[in-house]
Amino acid sequence: MKFIHAADIHLDSPLTGLSAYADAPVEMLRTATRDAFSNLVTEAIEQAVDFMVIAGDLYDGTWKDHNTGIYFCKEMGRLKKAGIPVYLLYGNHDAESEMTKKLQLPDNVFAFDSRKPSTFRLDNLKVALHGRSFKEKETLENLVTGYPAPVPGMFNIGVLHTALEGNAAHASYAPCSLDELHAKGYHYWALGHVHEHQIWEGASTVVFPGNLQGRHIRETGPRGAVKVTADGQGIQDIQRLFVDVLRWACLDVDVTECKMLSEVVSMIGKALDELVESSPSTIPIAVRVTVTGKTAAHGDLFGLESQLRAEVLALAVAMGAERLWIEKVRVATSAADEGKALRARADALSDLQDLLQAAESDADFLKSLQDELLGLVNKAPLELQTSVPYFKAIRAGELVDLVREVRPGLLSHLAKVE
Repeated sequence: MKFIHAADIHLDSPLTGLSAYADAPVEMLRTATRDAFSNLVTEAIEQAVDFMVIAGDLYDGTWKDHNTGIYFCKEMGRLKKAGIPVYLLYGNHDAESEMTKKLQLPDNVFAFDSRKPSTFRLDNLKVALHGRSFKEKETLENLVTGYPAPVPGMFNIGVLHTALEGNAAHASYAPCSLDELHAKGYHYWALGHVHEHQIWEGASTVVFPGNLQGRHIRETGPRGAVKVTADGQGIQDIQRLFVDVLRWACLDVDVTECKMLSEVVSMIGKALDELVESSPSTIPIAVRVTVTGKTAAHGDLFGLESQLRAEVLALAVAMGAERLWIEKVRVATSAADEGKALRARADALSDLQDLLQAAESDADFLKSLQDELLGLVNKAPLELQTSVPYFKAIRAGELVDLVREVRPGLLSHLAKVE
């Protein structure tokens, strides 16, 4: 017996972080979650699985565009022709969705009740699936306690949308513990809500398949579902199925040995080459490049950050726009000598270093600096208001960290210019 366990599909949820580029892959960004789901349906048909389980967040919140639901019905029609039923549990995003409340699903799709736990029995496979959908988004009760006892002589699967314990990065919907899941006596727990793939063995096998398609830079690496194979003795194999159509990656490049901007660009180019070579040739990569290290090139990077970004974008285009996209270029370097060389010079730059260091504890200077910067902050576009981390500190008058961070880069850059 084989089945696919998927979750957190978030149909038609947009991919964020690339849309600002003039030559961004707009169509791919718009249809990525659909394309990944179509890939999953194709896998189910080609591998002739017995059924599919979707453990919540099929849709993406309060959207009322029924084209999303119509697309889902079309894909379910493909599974129906192949004789594959689908067992669907609604999660917190589905509870918000108009499609969940109104759209009639094909007759090979069986949705778990939201009022109480329900059980679907597949007598020909000796499988029992137990689950309870979310009725409200803010479902904060422990649903597991109400799930029924396992059906004797059946392979029992619990389907649940939950934050589980210890997942602080996700809203604590339907909280429960691993011990509670193991104690229920089911063979397999098909979980959803947490977007990272995780698996626990024990009295039960407990699995988060992860989301089907990474949607931003915080969801890096391959994404997809799992295929579970079982027999009368229990679970025999759990295999990940990667169905994503675009992957996100964070690339840290240590430029400690570099002395100038051109060397930094060259090192980033090599790192990008290695990333592309090690990735599947059919899947584009969206990359955040972070430049790190104590380096003599820090002054160049401080003063020419926009040029560095342009250079990295040019590298990506040269490698092929269909293979590589740059989400962001971040500079997180520091000066190689931390100001020691400047102090030894005893000139204007040395004096400036002393002044900037003293400014960190000069209340009048910090207040004057805040007044100057507020004029810029208040005129900044809306997208910058949330993306620039120091804006909040400037408004609050907390500028010591800002001055402390700018000082070595500014001095290093001035020394380079000189």
